[in-house]
Formats: sequence, C-alpha cells, structure tokens
Amino acid sequence: MNNISIYDTTLRDGAQSEDLHLSTEDKIRIARKLDELGIAYIEGGWPVSNPTDLHFFKDIKNYDLKIARVACFGSTHNPKSTPDKDPNLKAVLQARTEVVTLFGKTWDIHVQEALRTTLEHNLEIIAGSLAHVRPEVRELFFDAEHFFDGFKARPEYALQCLRKAWEAGADVLVLCDTNGGCLPQEIGEITSRVQEALPGAKLGIHTHNDSETAVASSLIAVSKGAVQVQGTINGYGERCGNANLCSVIPNLELKMGCTCLPEGHLPLITSTAHFVSEVANLKPFPRQPFVGNSAFAHKGGIHVSAVTRNPMTYEHIQPELVGNKQRILLSDLAGRSNILFKAKQFGFHLEKDDPFVSELLAEIKQRESTGYEYAAAEASFELLLNQTLGRMRRYFSLLSFRVIDARHEDQAQPWAEATVMLKVGGVVEHTAAAGQGPVNALDHALRKALERFYPNLKEMRLVDFKVRVLSGRSGTASHVRVLIESGDSHSSWITVGVSHNIIEASWQALEDSMNYKLFKDDQRKLDQITAEK
Repeated sequence: MNNISIYDTTLRDGAQSEDLHLSTEDKIRIARKLDELGIAYIEGGWPVSNPTDLHFFKDIKNYDLKIARVACFGSTHNPKSTPDKDPNLKAVLQARTEVVTLFGKTWDIHVQEALRTTLEHNLEIIAGSLAHVRPEVRELFFDAEHFFDGFKARPEYALQCLRKAWEAGADVLVLCDTNGGCLPQEIGEITSRVQEALPGAKLGIHTHNDSETAVASSLIAVSKGAVQVQGTINGYGERCGNANLCSVIPNLELKMGCTCLPEGHLPLITSTAHFVSEVANLKPFPRQPFVGNSAFAHKGGIHVSAVTRNPMTYEHIQPELVGNKQRILLSDLAGRSNILFKAKQFGFHLEKDDPFVSELLAEIKQRESTGYEYAAAEASFELLLNQTLGRMRRYFSLLSFRVIDARHEDQAQPWAEATVMLKVGGVVEHTAAAGQGPVNALDHALRKALERFYPNLKEMRLVDFKVRVLSGRSGTASHVRVLIESGDSHSSWITVGVSHNIIEASWQALEDSMNYKLFKDDQRKLDQITAEK
C-alpha cells in the first residue's frame, strides 16, 4: 500500500475563505482535532502576514501533538533583498517549527509581472531561499505556485524552478494548480512528465476548486506518483476553495489502496468535519460526500426497499467506515418500506400489510402535500406514529390561545403578550406571559401553564427556530413552515408546524416539542422500571 502524507492547510489557505474567520484559540482547537484525526502535517499560517498566526506558532508549543507536525508557511525572499536579510524568511525561522513550506514563482508571467524580475534571478531566489532555510528545519517543502499554468506556458522553465528547489534541499516538490483552472487529465499528464524529468524527487499536489475538480485532480496526481496531498477540511479556501480532504482521504484509503491516517482513524473524519465547521461558525454542507448529513440518506420508496435488504444497492461504501450513518427519510415520496424502517427504528415491528402502515403512510403524504417536512422533523413523526398506534397519552389539550403584538410610538421595541387556556386532565389552566416577540411569549405562556403539572419541562430549552415561506404566490398570505429544535440533558429533537398563520404554525411545533419531551421522559421511566425488575 502507498503511504500518502496529508498536509492540511485549513488554518492558512482555508482561513482565506471570505466567510471564515479564525482566532488564535480557534486555530489551536482545530489543530488539536486534526492531530486526533491523524493528519501528518498542519500548516499553521504565514507569520509575516498577521498577528494571529504569530500567536498560533507561539501557543501551539504548549500542546503535545501526538501525530501531526506543525508547518510554517512563507515565501521565497524579496527580489530586492537577500535571504539573510529578508523579513519574511526571518519570521519563518523565528516560528521555530520542524517543518517549513516556502512557495515560489514558476510561471513566467508571475515572475515578470508580479515579482518584476528576470527569469534567471527568480531561479536564484528559489535556490537561495531554500538553501538558507534548509539547515534550520527537519523538513522543507517547496510549493511551486501556479506550476501547471507555468508548465503549459514554458515547460522547461517550470521544470528549472523545480530542479533548483530540489537541489537546494526541498524534501517534497508540491505542484500547485493555484488558479484551479486545470482539468484532471492535464494534472495527470503534467505530473507524469515531472516524474520522468525528476525521477528521484518526491512530488506533492495542491489544487484549488475553481473548476469543481480539485479532489479529482488530487487523486489523479497520486495515481501518477505524488506522495503528498495538500488540502483543507470541508474544502474551505479562497474563491471556490481547496481540495476537500474529507473526500480526498476516504477515496485514497477506501478506493485507491493508500494509507493516509493511522489505522482505525478514518471513522473520525465525519466528526472532525463537523467540529471544524462548528468552530468556523459555518453551517455544514449536508450533501457533502462521505461526511455530509445527507451522504447516506434515502428518501425514495424504491431506494429504501432496496437498502433495507442490502445497503450496497444504493451506498458506495459502508457509512460507518467514515463515521457517518445511514438515514431513512420520510416524505411524500415515501413508500411502505420507509414506514416499516422508521417504525423499527422506534421499536415497532410492523408487517407490510398492517392497516396501521397504510393509515400512517396516507397521513404523511397528505400532510407533506400541505408543507409538513418529516424528513427534518423526526420527533413530530415519532409522535404521529405513536398516536396512530394508540400508544400516546394526551398530556394536555388546547382550549384557546391569544397573542398580542403591539408597539407604541414612544417605545423603541414592540412588546408581545400571549394568553393560553389549556386542559390538563380535568383541570383548566388559564395563564399569560410576555416575551421577546409573539412566539417567545407563546412559549413562555405554555411553559407557565404546564410546569405545575410537569416540572420536568423546566429542563427543556429551545435550541433553534426556523421559518420558511412555502409559496410566494399568495404574498404575505403564503403558507409557512416552522421548524423548532429543542433539547434537554439527554438529547435534542426537531418538530414541525405548517399554516398560513405563522403563530399557528409556531404553536403546532411548540405543542409537538412539549409533547415529545413528556413522552420521552415517560419512556425512560418505563425502561428504568423494566430494567429494575
């Protein structure tokens, strides 16, 4: 098996994404998580570019990374300077990392227009910079910036740049598709030609995703001899991003027979992807291959019927290999297989011809035709399932609610008040509460009415609240769907409500949320009693 070194540049190249901002503390947390995953190299940043990277290199020394080596990134020296006097190279060496990566120009247009120097002087810059750093570090990598574009323009000169870096002591020559415009077949052909021209050199690959081919280009480079792949978690990076390591690594390990991570670490990749997106405060992409929430989700009835018999029918790998899981969704496309699977998941073993199945399927299809979304709101489905099977007690029933939302000209903000009248058992409870907006007031009033009877509702908290307009044809009279995520110390759950009235839709989701909490607590008590017997 080929050993491929994974070089993560999330903290440097990934942080250049326009919607991603990382503090020093964020970078430390991500670096430690990447070390747990088993990444070989973590590029910490470019110390001359910003104070955050300077602080990172200082602070990361306080942590004992078990696997990863931290790399410092920098450029070859300024054409008007010399290696020993160049501020950039001084900052790189002051970071005192075992690994240094220097990038240099290999495309004649960049040499002449960006550096504004001669082609010959650029060769001297590359050689001098790497030779100056080489004695001070354990490993030295050369990022050949814009290499593929440079090779297509002047192949001999691009190869000269690589040869100078290699002779100056670079351990790996990293071929960069910096503009992300090369197609995989070009990457493969040029990598092969470099391998032939420099048979003793170790090659790496660094691709950007501007043509949506960064992962494919990285894989084909490995097939042509590259031994290092640079990329970022979740594909973060400037413009359209970098090669997504969450796709590169599973493809290399599971499909190309390569070793990238320590044995047994691949299942950590899904949790790592989600952790990095959480620290970066970016919503995870659900349809991301391998690690996305939808990567192994099945919605169509025919698909579900097949995967319940043999997952290989619609899954290219076992989800557990990458730490993900299979999900069966419920929707207006659902068939009996979906219902049977979900029922089994919740502890019910129903037969295909059971009348309950037909009743539940018809109810789901009817509700989803009006806008309900049970694929996202599984708690509401579980309640519906238990209600249909007669296993759901009525914890309370609504008699009426009223919400007042008003603003006076002398007030900076509107105020809201909700009044609810409920029946709990044979007791009528009538109460009111204020809140930050009508939904919050309704939530407060409902809790106030119920907590006397069900004190465990005090443990429950609202985690998220989402509203979506289902159709714009009716303007402000359009139907809306409300999804509410709630949680307690045991778990979190999502419920749904739909109406042309946003308060009514919110009430439905709130009511389901309270009922689900009470129902699950009852189930836990029953399980505990059974276990004690």
